[in-house]
Amino acid sequence: QVQLVESGGGLVQAGGSLRLSCAASGNIASINKMAWYRQAPGKQRELVATITSGGNTNYADSVKGRFTISRDNTKNTVYLQMNSLKPEDTAVYYCNAAVVVAPNFRYLEVWGQGTLVTVSS
Repeated sequence: QVQLVESGGGLVQAGGSLRLSCAASGNIASINKMAWYRQAPGKQRELVATITSGGNTNYADSVKGRFTISRDNTKNTVYLQMNSLKPEDTAVYYCNAAVVVAPNFRYLEVWGQGTLVTVSS
């Protein structure tokens, strides 16, 4: 079993910052790509940012220059630093990871439970 636990969501004013964390635990042999998605009320889930095990990153156009994804491979944790937040960033943010599970090295895609970010105007 592998679990992702997110933290760091909350209420912030427009222009403010938040840092989300997502820690993976369980029978983990390795973690390949990690990502953050978000889902706003009444909208489909969308990709926010991804990071490979080697540290290569990609961002949605809507967050480029404001959000930074990073990871600590020693802690199996991924972070999302969100600056200059806008009301349209309000959403439930989900962590996603491509995990190789021990001991049989089976590939598994895992999702966190989500953490709510609310940006007030």
